[in-house]
Amino acid sequence: VQLQASGGGLVQPGGSLRLSCAASGFTFDDYAIGWFRQTPGKEREGVSCISTKGDTYYADSVKGRFTISRDNAKNTVYLQMSSLKPEDTAVYYCASYTVVTMLLGTLRADFASWGQGTQVTVSS
Repeated sequence: VQLQASGGGLVQPGGSLRLSCAASGFTFDDYAIGWFRQTPGKEREGVSCISTKGDTYYADSVKGRFTISRDNAKNTVYLQMSSLKPEDTAVYYCASYTVVTMLLGTLRADFASWGQGTQVTVSS
């Protein structure tokens, strides 16, 4: 399983970015894919997940602002991020998962097989 995130960059508060997660080396349709983010000194934070059937999950911190989708024909998962805030600044990773749990607004998943992340910086 190989997953590669891309599409990060520097954006002003209120702006938008679309991250892509390209998959290879496995039957993409059979895998649920999610995004998590990491900031130095802070715990990894689950952001969003999409199941093989297209069921979607979001952390409360991004709900209503981020949209996850998947294109099985292109072996790609997308994370459309809008109304970005400085607190969204982090390295974003995509990963496969098998179990996702929502607990008090936080997203927990058994993320595995993530590759290199992509930096998102929200700053004026």
